[in-house]
Amino acid sequence: MAVSIAGVISIVVFYLVILVIGLIAARKSGFRARNIDSQDVILAGRNIGLFVGVFTMTATWVGGGYINGAAEIVGTKGLVWCQAPFGYTISLIFGGLFFAAKMRKSGFTTLLDPFHQKYGRLMGCLLYLPALTGEVFWSAAILATLGATLKVILDIDLSLSILISAAIALLYTLLGGLYSVAYTDIVQLICIFVGLIVGVPFAATHEAARSLTENSTWLGSVDPAFIGTYIDYYLLLIFGGIPWQVYWQRALSAKTVAIARGLSVLGALGCLILAVPPVLLGAVAATADWNKTAYGQPSLAQEDVALTLPLVYFHMTPVAVSFVGLGAISAAVMSSTDSSFLSASSMFACNVFGVMYQLARGQRPSGTMTVWVMRCAQVVIAGLACGLALTVTSVYYLVGAVLRLRLRHPLPPAAVRAFRALEQYIRVSGSLRLRPPLPPARRRARPQSPTCYSVPLVRPSKRPEVPFRTLAMFISLASHLGVSAGARQVFRRTSCPPTWTSSTVSSWTRKQSAVVLRTEPSTWRSHQAMKRLTKKTR
Repeated sequence: MAVSIAGVISIVVFYLVILVIGLIAARKSGFRARNIDSQDVILAGRNIGLFVGVFTMTATWVGGGYINGAAEIVGTKGLVWCQAPFGYTISLIFGGLFFAAKMRKSGFTTLLDPFHQKYGRLMGCLLYLPALTGEVFWSAAILATLGATLKVILDIDLSLSILISAAIALLYTLLGGLYSVAYTDIVQLICIFVGLIVGVPFAATHEAARSLTENSTWLGSVDPAFIGTYIDYYLLLIFGGIPWQVYWQRALSAKTVAIARGLSVLGALGCLILAVPPVLLGAVAATADWNKTAYGQPSLAQEDVALTLPLVYFHMTPVAVSFVGLGAISAAVMSSTDSSFLSASSMFACNVFGVMYQLARGQRPSGTMTVWVMRCAQVVIAGLACGLALTVTSVYYLVGAVLRLRLRHPLPPAAVRAFRALEQYIRVSGSLRLRPPLPPARRRARPQSPTCYSVPLVRPSKRPEVPFRTLAMFISLASHLGVSAGARQVFRRTSCPPTWTSSTVSSWTRKQSAVVLRTEPSTWRSHQAMKRLTKKTR
């Protein structure tokens, strides 16, 4: 297939429009000024209103993986397994109702600030690692999706399309920060909505399409043996979707607490509405007779199911409509990619570089320095995402692993202490979530549920699956609370200094433990008394 000149021109025009809007919005952040306020770049000066906030919140979640994944899962497993739209909707509502007000009132800048405040500097830096990997893997996944889409519809080189898309998103994000990201999200969300809505009637009335009311196979079903897996995925989406910086960056940038709540709830409604067109297109793909199209097979091949949405546009809509749909997919990818670049870099600048600089120099870095560090981090993060998108074929499995790491708790429990949280962070959370669910020799061949244990003493045909992700989360949470409570009792009843704890392996961590112990007056007094007694005996 030759390269479509008209399609290439339409994509170039779309990219130029997005770039111009991003550069115009960048002027509000004062990128030309000598003294830059980091709050203007990271949080748009906490000046985001309800209208812009709802658009940018919705566009951030409705990314390339969201719409492509919805169409793919409906086309392969059925509507009942299309859990992401409903799970993320509930996640945004929970975040808005239970956490947004507290976070906004506290004046935090990033998701890691409450962890930094509770656990101290060391844990704040360590918790950046799962946040960084999540953003990089997610960006790589949606960039790879865009590259495959452009190759299917326009026959453009995969590497070229990924690099150009990432470069444009990176350019306006570098200059304008959240201002550019938020205002380009408005245009991108409009393109997503129009592009998806236009394609539905053409695909549904194509000669290869069958009536959705007469054929109910696209609804799907849940095997009773996989109820545990089904619930596990929902819990993963609902609670694993809360601790994401891309969400909190928008909630914390709101003008008021009420707006922070409102944009979360209304953004959830927008996510649910925009899931309807890709679900319908996936249903059309599931019931269609692909022999009547240029595809030439009864159904989509296994290697093509990930491209369900672009293939429907390519084979079942007119050429002009397919270009509009391509613009929708491109807009969805860019709306998520720029947000990931900005969120990961802002956490690095504030919670890693800022902490290191303060320890070394005794003062916080200036706003200009913070912004430039953030820009350098954006370039590195974009490079990592592009590298993964070009070389790794199973990025979505990596995203699932990172989501399991994030399925912890959106805010730190009051009973957990920093020096024991560090130990459990390494031993429990890492071992349970990164290791395979069963040793290779004992693992059953169940590709549908690779992260679930099976209940013993039950016949294999009736053996239900245990939700491994949720089980790992509860074990980790119980371990955190139990070990921290035990350690607190030990320090209250004995005179152990903070340097005796197993996690005080460096002078930095010893200072951290001392800061935590100062919140316990009786423990701190006993420690000071022991120090005075030691001096007298000397």
